[in-house]
Amino acid sequence: MNFWEMITGSDMTKEMKAFELRAKKLPADYQAAWEEIMANLCAHADFTGRNLMPIIDGVLGLLEEAAADGQSVQEVLGNDIKGFCSALAGEEGAKSIRDKWREQLNNTIAKKLGK
Repeated sequence: MNFWEMITGSDMTKEMKAFELRAKKLPADYQAAWEEIMANLCAHADFTGRNLMPIIDGVLGLLEEAAADGQSVQEVLGNDIKGFCSALAGEEGAKSIRDKWREQLNNTIAKKLGK
């Protein structure tokens, strides 16, 4: 990735278009789950969203494999897609802007209190 791609995010745009093309090949119920997953993962993005790219790729791969095996969406993801996304982002260490601000505030307070 060169400087221009990093600043403009054009590398991410290309990746997201590739993800969307892959998702369009999934069955309808998987596509609906994909849309819900994307909506729920956005809350765990950093400022640029680059931290979610490996997670998104992994989830899409999981959906593709499950669809090829003939499994239902509920068998793969369960009934709580929001919880699935939270657990997935937490395991991968994806921190949102809110998490970073909270950590920064806690560190500042700890310094002021001398801890």
